[in-house]
Amino acid sequence: MSTEHTIEDSIDKAATTVGSVWPIHSFVTANPLSGFEDMPFHEAVTQAADLVGGRGYPTPETFRAALDDGQIDPDALASELAERGYDDDPETLLERMDAGVESEPSDAETDADTARVDRVLTKWLSAFLDEGQAHWPMPNREDGFYSAFRSMAAYDGQIPDDGIVADLPESPVETVEAALESYPQSQWVPIFEEQLAALPGWTGFIKQRAADGGEWQSTHPITLEGYLAARLALLDAFGVDVEPSTGPERGEADATDELADAFLSAWEASYRGEVVDRVAAESEALDDSGSAGRPDAQLVFCIDTRSEVIRRHIEDTGDYETHGYAGFFGIPMEYQGYDAEVAVDACPPILDPQHHVSEVPTDTETKASHDRWSRFRETAGEVIESLKTNPATAFGFVESAGSGYGLALAARTLVPGRVSDLLGTADDAVPDNHEFCDQAVHRQHSYVGDLPVGLTDEEKVEYAANAFGLMGWEEFGRLVVFTGHASETANNPFDSSLDCGACAGNPGGPNARVLAAICNDETVKAELRDRGFDIPEDTVFVAGEHNTTTDEIDLFDGDVPESHADGLDQLRADLAVARENATAERAESMGADGSAGVRETERRAADWAETRPEWGLAGNAGFVIGPRELTSDLDLDGRAFLHSYNHSTDPDGDALEAILTGPMVVTQWINAQYYFSTVDNAVYGSGSKVTQNPVGNVGVYQGNGGDLMTGLPLQSLMAADDRPYHQPLRLSTIIHAPVDRVSDVLADHAELTELLDNDWLSLTVVDPTQDHRAFHYEEELTWTPASEQVEARPEPETPTTAAVADD
Repeated sequence: MSTEHTIEDSIDKAATTVGSVWPIHSFVTANPLSGFEDMPFHEAVTQAADLVGGRGYPTPETFRAALDDGQIDPDALASELAERGYDDDPETLLERMDAGVESEPSDAETDADTARVDRVLTKWLSAFLDEGQAHWPMPNREDGFYSAFRSMAAYDGQIPDDGIVADLPESPVETVEAALESYPQSQWVPIFEEQLAALPGWTGFIKQRAADGGEWQSTHPITLEGYLAARLALLDAFGVDVEPSTGPERGEADATDELADAFLSAWEASYRGEVVDRVAAESEALDDSGSAGRPDAQLVFCIDTRSEVIRRHIEDTGDYETHGYAGFFGIPMEYQGYDAEVAVDACPPILDPQHHVSEVPTDTETKASHDRWSRFRETAGEVIESLKTNPATAFGFVESAGSGYGLALAARTLVPGRVSDLLGTADDAVPDNHEFCDQAVHRQHSYVGDLPVGLTDEEKVEYAANAFGLMGWEEFGRLVVFTGHASETANNPFDSSLDCGACAGNPGGPNARVLAAICNDETVKAELRDRGFDIPEDTVFVAGEHNTTTDEIDLFDGDVPESHADGLDQLRADLAVARENATAERAESMGADGSAGVRETERRAADWAETRPEWGLAGNAGFVIGPRELTSDLDLDGRAFLHSYNHSTDPDGDALEAILTGPMVVTQWINAQYYFSTVDNAVYGSGSKVTQNPVGNVGVYQGNGGDLMTGLPLQSLMAADDRPYHQPLRLSTIIHAPVDRVSDVLADHAELTELLDNDWLSLTVVDPTQDHRAFHYEEELTWTPASEQVEARPEPETPTTAAVADD
């Protein structure tokens, strides 16, 4: 094998230890330790700590608070501790954990020369990777990062004119080879791992952008080889030795982590046990329940935890059914709105788009009205941008605008609720895209890039059948509403993290519109009936979008016939009532007055100084896969993902397989992002929004430079500086199905059993064919009855701390 291939293969291998990072405008929640999922969780967090210095478990203070709040069952904790050989009382062990944390060696300060390398490198990275924010773009970007850096390095006075950088080779691989000349090949992967992990935010962003492609990458390409070539050349110029370290001796720290693992497992078992018991009880009740008849309407929401809250309140207002389905509604598409300059992926990052769908104007008069308002907004936006970037312009504008501008600023700051009213009135005057645009859903026999425009009839039928098959539908109401979701927030670089994760951090309304259009197609309906889906002639499919910040649900009803007008009016009225009740619950969770829920959530959405417009998916801990009847009478506190599934309509397990290999994997990503951002926000999160600075429209810094922050901000996770709102637990999945069917699916997917065997999530099955008993997955496709878990654990022969610490 050539040296070039050896270097490239070594870089690829080393890069698996750094998680991908998506641009802030399409924030995707993902496991920052995804490259370590092939090893047990406790080993993964230890290795990650050695590599990037991140904490892998909650602090003793967090465990102590959970114990005090009754979130950790004492019996479950005693069992977990005994299994590991501990018999001291919890407080004594927490004190031991405190001492262990204090005695852990702190990371040495970064070498001064390495810090200088980081400053120079991040300066050029931010200039090259900018996505439209910079007014003076970096020259030669079209040649790629390494070539651009090579052409500019000689003019950078901060770079010593010494070593490789003084005469950079044309090829980045040649530069890497020159930098590694004095190191044996056996050290190349460890060297690359440490250098890629030195700036994991920028590395993860480059990794994702290179893998994903897209317009920015095709126009201004960058590779990990080019990045490492520039970094190694700079390290050489500054005289920094890149020989890899062997990692710190952990010793007693291992015992501290083992204690933490026991407390974490007990906390998770306490949450899981309560939910499983409630689901099992509801499963028994299903045997005695008859058909409730045809509902007035059925609403399909994303499996997002925020949907759980609004679904409960909608069902309380009338004869409505709600269902859960992945929020891209099964349509793996690239979507381009009428006003959008570029298309966006509107599907989970584990899928590639298969179709291009765009909005096409159909109403000339409404379009003209929309365009007039859009031009006004665009001009206003350009003025604001000019004010941000040009102090002289800003002073001149304020002087000429006079007191009116000052009053507008004061209103936006001091009375955001009133501003919300004004903006809402203005927005009502502006036609939304769905009011004058249709979507190019039908196959157009043309392509945008490599993607076909629209869908064939066969594809439409398949997507509709998949949706109803996965949810296990057997009956259809007169109105069926596919409800995507989006957020609303002002001045928030993390706004896309509050949109639909299943749509890659974009609003889910467009996907809902596509599926509604597909299902209203008479050809599709006829084929679905032939496949056994008994869709009545009077069933009409409608799209909508749930604003998760304010809990308002907007229905896109332009094509609904007059025959359904009364039902639609009643649904709108009931959705308004459900909104009032849901926002009261949300407001209280944010420490506000629940009686003013709608007003408070609208204020948060409009307030440009609000660091916490909503909680997002904070609190997520469970994923329930089963019929809605299992959870419809349960208040799951907005902590559970809910996917509709009916085992009786899925004898071959095909639907279950699709759910476990798709939505369960995505929810585990989301859960892991929230977990690690909470347990170590400085390393895996992004710190406080108050001290963040956006960079290049691709990410945020803490302060005025350095590495891109990779995870969620403190305000998305913490109720107070020392008190997390999000309970950092690994995902507990609960499935309502025959346990043998679940085993069959797992046996065919090693990637799922690997996640389970390595404790990245847990799985419990409530089996309706075995007296509704619950079975907990152990390892290697073995199960233990949940009621026997504690009893089944062997008592240790010598419950001594020393013996465990020495293992």
